[in-house]
Amino acid sequence: MIEHLLLLGNLNLWNPTGVGLGILGILATAFLLGMVHGITPDEHTWPITFSYAVGSYSWKGGMRAGLLFSLAFTIQRSIMSEIAYFALTDFAKHAVFNFWVYIVIGMVMAASGYYVLKRGKILHMFHAHKMGSESGGATTQTMPRYMPLVHGFIAGFGTGAFALITYTALAPHMGSPWLAFLPGTCFGLGTMSMQVIAGSLFGQWIARRKLPPTARATLARLMSGRTLAWAGSAFLLVGVAGLIWPRLWNISINTHIHIHNLHSLGVGFFLAFIVLILVASAAFIKSMHDVSKMGIPPQSAGGCEGHPEAAYPA
Repeated sequence: MIEHLLLLGNLNLWNPTGVGLGILGILATAFLLGMVHGITPDEHTWPITFSYAVGSYSWKGGMRAGLLFSLAFTIQRSIMSEIAYFALTDFAKHAVFNFWVYIVIGMVMAASGYYVLKRGKILHMFHAHKMGSESGGATTQTMPRYMPLVHGFIAGFGTGAFALITYTALAPHMGSPWLAFLPGTCFGLGTMSMQVIAGSLFGQWIARRKLPPTARATLARLMSGRTLAWAGSAFLLVGVAGLIWPRLWNISINTHIHIHNLHSLGVGFFLAFIVLILVASAAFIKSMHDVSKMGIPPQSAGGCEGHPEAAYPA
């Protein structure tokens, strides 16, 4: 037991190798790498979790969005880790593969955003409620609960330093094909631990807007829809640009910080951090403007977290 604890204290998360670590050391390395992956800006986690979390306008709904997304992500990484044991993932090392993943992610995000914005005619529904209509206007539907799962599984196919370490340095050293999926599972669980926290914080942030419950539900729906649609369009554009000019993947700024996702700031950082901030800010400002035009006076934060008019039920 003491030897295992000493081993954990000497884990190398910057340039790990499965040689000599043993099963416990490999799995601990994978889990800790997953935590770093979940907490640092990453194009395969932050934009997607944020987009779905704000649609819940509650910390519980945001936590669920982060959980569902990372659950599917974990399943995908477990499968790829098993495949990596048999050395079948060389195709994933090519930058062009990531651009194809961006295109698929962008298409799903944009389609989800369009669905949220267009399906319920929220402004008309809210106006009908304000005027005292008993019918409530347009039918209130909700975004399918499984959408974060779909996104999580697709996002798992994205590759980078974390994925390549898991597939090439950890999984092949598990010693048995019956255990080869575990590094991917532990990496996904580490990511999940951070994404659940991030999702709950995103959901809590939108829940604290000083608006009545119905207005908050409308704000959450508009903001999540616009974030999904606009961020999805950015993913699509970058994916297509990368297919046309593959060298785009090699453009980066070296920070000399020995933490993956922060060491080299390139396309992934641009999508995860810059686009997320710009898109989320623009979506919030535009959505707040639309809600304010409805003439609803602000009130203290509160209300029902699980309000049925949320875009993604909590």
